[in-house]
Amino acid sequence: MDNQFMNEPQATQGNMPLSMNHGAHEVMDVHEVLSAAIGGMNTFIFFRPHVQDQELLNILDRQYAFMLDEYNITAECFKTGQDPSHPTRSYKMQMGNDTNYGLTPSQPKKPMTSANEINDGIISGFLMNAHKMGATGKTTAALESTNPVVRRVLQDSIQNCIEMAYELSLYQNKKGYYQVPQLSPADMQTMLNMYGQAEKAKDMPN
Repeated sequence: MDNQFMNEPQATQGNMPLSMNHGAHEVMDVHEVLSAAIGGMNTFIFFRPHVQDQELLNILDRQYAFMLDEYNITAECFKTGQDPSHPTRSYKMQMGNDTNYGLTPSQPKKPMTSANEINDGIISGFLMNAHKMGATGKTTAALESTNPVVRRVLQDSIQNCIEMAYELSLYQNKKGYYQVPQLSPADMQTMLNMYGQAEKAKDMPN
């Protein structure tokens, strides 16, 4: 924390400056969230020159811009303990949510033996994993946060990680990089009918 920030008047909650209104677990978990966000954005920058498909490039660019803005407001509210300069926005996909179900024979997946093997399937997998890690880390940090602003920003951000990961999974499915198996119709029907509607317990109030 620089001296300029220390010398500025600070809003307080009780006797504590809002910038210090954080528990120890919160500080460490948000530190991990912000570090992972930087790593995720660096991954996007690193892979961008290697993307071949224009559709994947468009997804990468839109998601990177959104991630950058979300990182900035998270870091801002973490540092000040106050509302960021704007609320958390909602990421909007620009593709349908149709999924191709079923498995077709394909080459077994295995690690690359050369950097020259990089392709859009591998790249989209790296990008999707960045969002999965973000959703997990932000969930953990939100559950540990004592600062109400930081908690709200984190919990509002989790759904965006899920949405961006979903968009990339749909892209992978459409391109054949990721296949989605299904149960047999009989097993599917059995699973769907396995749960019934709950009734209120007799001793519980209305």
